[in-house]
Amino acid sequence: MANERITENYVREKLRENGYFGADNNIVIEEQKSQIKQVQNLLKTASKSGTGKDGYPEFIITWESDLNFLIVVECKASTKDHESKNLDKPKGYAVDGVLHYARHLSKHYTVLALAVSGTSEDYMKVSNFLVPFGSDEHKILTNEDGIPVEEILSFDDYYRLSSFDPLVERKRHSDLISFAKDLHELIWTAAKISEEEKPLLVSGTLIALMNPYFLQGFSIYNPDDMPKKWLEAIKDELDKADIPQAKKDTMLQPYAGVASQPNLGKPDSKTAKKYPKGVLYEVVKEINENVWPFISVYHNFDVVGHFYGEFLKYTAGDKKALGIVLTPRHITELFCDIANITKKDTVIDICAGTGGFLISAMHRMLKTAMTDAERNDIKKNRLIGIENNPKMFALAASNMILRGDGKANLHQSSCFETTLKDAIVKPDEKRGVVRPNIGLLNPPYAQSKSDAELHELYFVKEMLDLLKKGGTGVAIIPVSCVIMPSKAKHEILRKHTLKAVMSMPQELFYPVGTVTCIVVFEAHKPHKETKKKTWFGYWREDGYVKTKHMGRIDLNHEWQGIKERWLEMYNNNEVHAGESITAYVDADDEWIAEAYMETDYSSLTRDDFEEVVKNYALFKLTNGVK
Repeated sequence: MANERITENYVREKLRENGYFGADNNIVIEEQKSQIKQVQNLLKTASKSGTGKDGYPEFIITWESDLNFLIVVECKASTKDHESKNLDKPKGYAVDGVLHYARHLSKHYTVLALAVSGTSEDYMKVSNFLVPFGSDEHKILTNEDGIPVEEILSFDDYYRLSSFDPLVERKRHSDLISFAKDLHELIWTAAKISEEEKPLLVSGTLIALMNPYFLQGFSIYNPDDMPKKWLEAIKDELDKADIPQAKKDTMLQPYAGVASQPNLGKPDSKTAKKYPKGVLYEVVKEINENVWPFISVYHNFDVVGHFYGEFLKYTAGDKKALGIVLTPRHITELFCDIANITKKDTVIDICAGTGGFLISAMHRMLKTAMTDAERNDIKKNRLIGIENNPKMFALAASNMILRGDGKANLHQSSCFETTLKDAIVKPDEKRGVVRPNIGLLNPPYAQSKSDAELHELYFVKEMLDLLKKGGTGVAIIPVSCVIMPSKAKHEILRKHTLKAVMSMPQELFYPVGTVTCIVVFEAHKPHKETKKKTWFGYWREDGYVKTKHMGRIDLNHEWQGIKERWLEMYNNNEVHAGESITAYVDADDEWIAEAYMETDYSSLTRDDFEEVVKNYALFKLTNGVK
């Protein structure tokens, strides 16, 4: 056993080298026993001898910022005792033992299982495994390129690499959804602020937590000072952003309105007992514990947009009054694929909302960038957003700031404001008149037939008019816009070409019941002059399914394959019975696949025929039809 102490000392030294013992990293390292009640309970019958008594791993490592993830370590002195053939001898082998403990702990945690054997650094063996929450199965931990990790990593690296596992990602997503509901309940019952201010409270808190002084000090602020300190932290972070002062002031104003709400500061007699430090402190604490770790480690997680969607889902009908329909992330990414966005493009969204399209475009463009100069050009010059609602504008800019990118060309204005066009279509010494060449759009959806001036196609027309000749405009709009005759359809085709229309899944925006389609245009080429057929796709099945607690998700991992087929058909104008068709159309025609598509009868069976006849007979019987 003395030699095993050498192995443990080696692990301890590696942990020290990798920053595990830092004073302010919130990492807790325990040896043999844990003070965490949940860990104690799970190891109570985890003896490696199978006696049903307590189990004692060499190290148990937890992180106060995410209490759902832990690392467990087992050591052996000899590399001969690293792992058995069948991994069924936990007492004698390091890998067998650590996986034994991990299976017990995975009933409540996602576990990183670390096995180390040997007493000389030159002959050490290190194996890393992941056992996701709720699973008995272990997986070899790999890096981003799929290569097994065979060394002791920093906690941040372990935490990041664990995120690539689908089960871990699904669990984290499920926890976030669940927390969004709980947080909404807290804000609704205790903060008593308006529906529009709820997501501002969340996004403002995430920005405030970017400020190191606020992050370290919020727990000691008194309730009276908390709203002021919260707003000061947001202002300090906005001041760091490379955007004009006028835009900073515009962004700060909605947050100042939130900070002035009386129920956030000093608790009244009703909330003093439950929230002695005030409601705002409680909100900040909960977001810091449940959300901030994902922002600080996974910089591409769209938490603000995700939370905004969750908060809208829980509102009492206000979302319909606002006419806001947030686009699912897999669709914003699909738009970037349809438009084939690269680092050379300039992208505009004239109804930016929380910035979902711009964020997806930015990620796509940065993947094609090779140099810092190209990356800086993308962030500074190639993303343009317009949002009329001041609170939504603040959310969009906040969403971009949380990624440290792309907020310089966000404008708070109506997209129909004529003076705004001068800021978008502008002369450049080297490139002449510069216009965006790609437009991405999910416009506000009209709430009644009387909203003629807000017809979704007028937003599409405005977007297309801003693009350079030959540019690509992609929008997602209600199906009613493309099947009903309208003046807007004539005005668009007078100047632009309708390239494609795709019928989208009926429950794409679940729980909002709007049925939509994607329209693709080529800008400033009159439709009649191109003399080309329009391609129509029947994209009704995206592989996503409704779940009770998580909404529509890619439960069976079908989306990637479906998307690849869709894009192949679209890019090559392919015609397949039951899936796609091409047709000459004008402004008076229906712009929808179902109006032109041939039915694929080859897959129909006798059972299908009998089912239809039976249903028809039942229809006649129940409706009294002779």
